[in-house]
Amino acid sequence: MVKLQDEKRTPVTKHRLAHRARRRPRAKGVHLLVQLLVLAIVAASASAFALLHKSVIVDVDGQEIKVEGYARTVGDLLANEGIKVGERDLVIPSVDQPVPTHVVVRHAQQVTIEVDGARQVRWTTANSVGEMIDDLGLRADARASAARSAPLGRDTLLVSTVKTVHVVVDGQTIDAVTDGGTVRDALMDLGVVLGEADRVSVPLGATAVPGLVVVVVRAQAAGDTSTEAVPYETREVDDNTLAKGDRRVVSRGKAGVRTITYRVDLVNGAVVKRTPITSTITTPPVDEVVHIGTLNVPKAPPVSPGSAQAIAKDMVAARGWDDQQFSCLVQLWNHESGWRVNAKNPSSGAYGIPQALPGSKMATVADDWQTNPVTQITWGLNYIASRYTTPCGAWSHFLQKNWY
Repeated sequence: MVKLQDEKRTPVTKHRLAHRARRRPRAKGVHLLVQLLVLAIVAASASAFALLHKSVIVDVDGQEIKVEGYARTVGDLLANEGIKVGERDLVIPSVDQPVPTHVVVRHAQQVTIEVDGARQVRWTTANSVGEMIDDLGLRADARASAARSAPLGRDTLLVSTVKTVHVVVDGQTIDAVTDGGTVRDALMDLGVVLGEADRVSVPLGATAVPGLVVVVVRAQAAGDTSTEAVPYETREVDDNTLAKGDRRVVSRGKAGVRTITYRVDLVNGAVVKRTPITSTITTPPVDEVVHIGTLNVPKAPPVSPGSAQAIAKDMVAARGWDDQQFSCLVQLWNHESGWRVNAKNPSSGAYGIPQALPGSKMATVADDWQTNPVTQITWGLNYIASRYTTPCGAWSHFLQKNWY
C-alpha cells in the first residue's frame, strides 16, 4: 500500500518542480532590474548633491573666511555656518539668491553721530569712520573726531563739515571757509590771534555752524601797542586739468597780524590822545589759492554706449567677476552716465562713464581719459574694487544712497 501511494505522488511532485524551474529566470530578471533602478536613483541623487557643494569666500564685517559646504541659497549657506543676519544687516547677494563665489555680510550697529552740533542716532553697516562719513553723504573733506580708518566705536562720532563763517575783527568782516568743529578751530584756521583780554561774542567751545557770525572785541593793550588782523587775498590760477568753469580751493587763506605802536598823551593820568607811530606786519597773511578750470571737454567720440559695455564685459571677466557682477555694473553706470565717455554732471563736474570727480583723476591711468573708454573703465573698476570690493557692492550702495 505504501508503495502505491508513493507512485501516485511522483507525477505531482515533478510537475511542481518543473513549474518552479520555469518561473526562476523571470524572478532573477526582475530582481536585477530593481537593483539597476536603485543604483540610478542613488547616482542621480549623488550628482545633485554634489552640485550643491560650494567653496565660497564670505566677507563678514571686513574679515574673510573660506566656507566649504552644501547650500542652495546664500541664506542656507550663512545658516549652515552659524552666521546670523538681521533685517538691518547688509548681505550681497541677498539671502534668497543662488550661492556665488563671494558673499559680503555687513552687520548693522547703532551709532551716535554729531554733525555740526546736531546729534542723531542711526543704524549703519559701515565698518569704519570713513565709511560712516560716506554713508552720511558728506564731502570727503569733512573733519571727524577719529581717523577715517578707525573702526566705529561706542563713543559719539563728531563730524564737522566745510562751512563759511563770518568773523568781525579789527573793524572788518572776514568770510572764512573752515572745517573747524568749534569757534576756536575756525579762528585758528583763519589765523586770528586772540589776546588774553580779548572778548569773543560766541564761546570759543561753541559749535561752528554754517553762516555763524563771530565778533572779536580787542582789549586795549596795557602798554602803547595793539594788534589787528590783516585780511588775506584770493589768487586765481588757471588749471587745464579742470573742466572749464570749475573752481577748486587748493589752499585756504589765513589772516595776518599787524602790530601798531602808539604815542599816548595823558592828562592827570587819563588818556586823551593816542597817536600811531609805527605799523608793522608781524605775521604776513597767506593768500587763498583757487584753481580755475580751462579744459574744454571734447565732443563725443565715435564710441557708442553699447561698444563701451562690450569692452567692460571683457574687463570684468578678466578680474574674475561673473555675469552677475557685470549686470550690477551695467545698472550702476546706466544711472551714472548712460555709458557715455563724455557724460558730464553740470553741477558737480563729474565726468566720463564712471563719473569721476574730478574727471582728471582718471589721468592716473592714462592721459587720454577724456575720450578713451578703456581708460575710464579701468579707473572705474579700480575705484569700485578698492571701495566696494565688487560692482554689486557699489550697486547696493547706490540703491541706498543714490551715489557711490
